[in-house]
Amino acid sequence: MSEGVLIGVDVGTSSSKGVLVTTDGRIVARATRPHETSYPHPGWVEHDAESVWWNDFVGIVRELVPAAEGRSIEGLGVSGIGPVLLPADGDGNPLRPAILYGVDTRATTEIAELTEEFGADEILRRGGSALTSQAVGPKIRWLAKNEPEIYARTEKLLMCSSYLVHRLTGRYVLDHHSASQCDPLYDLQARDWSKDWAQRVAPDLPLPELAWPTEIVGKVGPQAAAETGLPEGLPVTTGTIDAWAEATSAGVREPGDVMLMYGTTMFFVQVLTDPRPHSALWGTCGVFPDTYTLAAGMATSGAVTDWIRRLVDGDFAELVEQAAGAPAGSRGLLLLPYFAGERTPIFDPDARGALLGLTTSHGRAEVYRAALEGIGYGVRHNLEAMSSAGGRAGRLVAVGGGTQGGLWTQIVSDISGQEQQVPSETVGAAFGDALMAGVATGTAVNEREWNPVARTVVPDAARTERYDAFYQRYLELYTATADIQHFLAAQQHAADA
Repeated sequence: MSEGVLIGVDVGTSSSKGVLVTTDGRIVARATRPHETSYPHPGWVEHDAESVWWNDFVGIVRELVPAAEGRSIEGLGVSGIGPVLLPADGDGNPLRPAILYGVDTRATTEIAELTEEFGADEILRRGGSALTSQAVGPKIRWLAKNEPEIYARTEKLLMCSSYLVHRLTGRYVLDHHSASQCDPLYDLQARDWSKDWAQRVAPDLPLPELAWPTEIVGKVGPQAAAETGLPEGLPVTTGTIDAWAEATSAGVREPGDVMLMYGTTMFFVQVLTDPRPHSALWGTCGVFPDTYTLAAGMATSGAVTDWIRRLVDGDFAELVEQAAGAPAGSRGLLLLPYFAGERTPIFDPDARGALLGLTTSHGRAEVYRAALEGIGYGVRHNLEAMSSAGGRAGRLVAVGGGTQGGLWTQIVSDISGQEQQVPSETVGAAFGDALMAGVATGTAVNEREWNPVARTVVPDAARTERYDAFYQRYLELYTATADIQHFLAAQQHAADA
């Protein structure tokens, strides 16, 4: 009997990725599809579900299925960007482009309105998170107020993963984790929809059935099989949001485990055994039953380093080599990485970037290193917020493209004073999707050994001591300049308008 394989597909902000994996975790084939993100108005960020999500998915699985080469495909797992809002009709047909996660800031008025209506403390107690641009509830109310004709036709509220699952199986279902980011529609303590609040935020709209990401919720139907090339009857998992799938791919499953995802933005997921609501973080359900998570996210990280690369017309390898030769502290430079506002822990969309201490003697090496250090201070800020919520980190696991090369992760460990483990496979959420499909179907072999640790980043005590003084000034710099940042942001908004 030939070995079985599993498929995982993840739809990201700027690209979609898929993997074909043996049931013991060996990657057989990979596929990637880049796509465009739409910015139709200032503060609006959207995806077209059909042309981006579904077309990417179809292209990826049509590339992966032949690579099975006669091996039995045992299961399919999916994930995608989130939390997002995709209004659809009764048949699941999208009625407008999907409104994306926290980077879409159109619903600021509705955030304030719902916070006043339900009370900030009660929202935090029931849902685990304060209302921010990350929450789905304010965007639902925005839709009802600003596009009433679309809202009137809406019969399904979909996310990226649940849209794919509906196309594949016909089921209208959402995983508990994604639902727990639909604040204020979900009760984190009850692990169920807050039906009283949901009726006030999304009146008369049927909410999806809830399931866990590691459950099988349906099988690939005949039409989906014809479109995708997947075998009819293939088991499909519930799916979830990409960052949590990526955490699963890296073995972040035990209480105290924390994922640090190094990418265009920096994202954190910590596993807990009980809810720990905190006003500066997102509290959610976990991927596995009986788990919860604290999550945090910086609005920019790799986006800042890429901005510098383009500004100086350099390449990453050269800039990293030069920055590695600069001393800790970048010869007296301090950078605030708030180039697109900031999410956790300050929740300030009008925060702005700053680079303090410049002289004519500073060059590319110090500026690039200052950017990596500024992001590192932001990482420490978030880890300390998690600790203050009662979620002290037991193990840090680093994933994402930014782990390559070693300098960025070393700077973060030096600033935070904590070790980081880098797993062997950093392909991301698609690998976690395949793993969850294996768990759900019972076909995964040695699932906890799929992605062993490849290396450990150890902090340098002398550099940590030096960085302590810089970190305190980093915190002071935002506080001291917040009013100026907000003034400048207002000028930018006016110019954009």
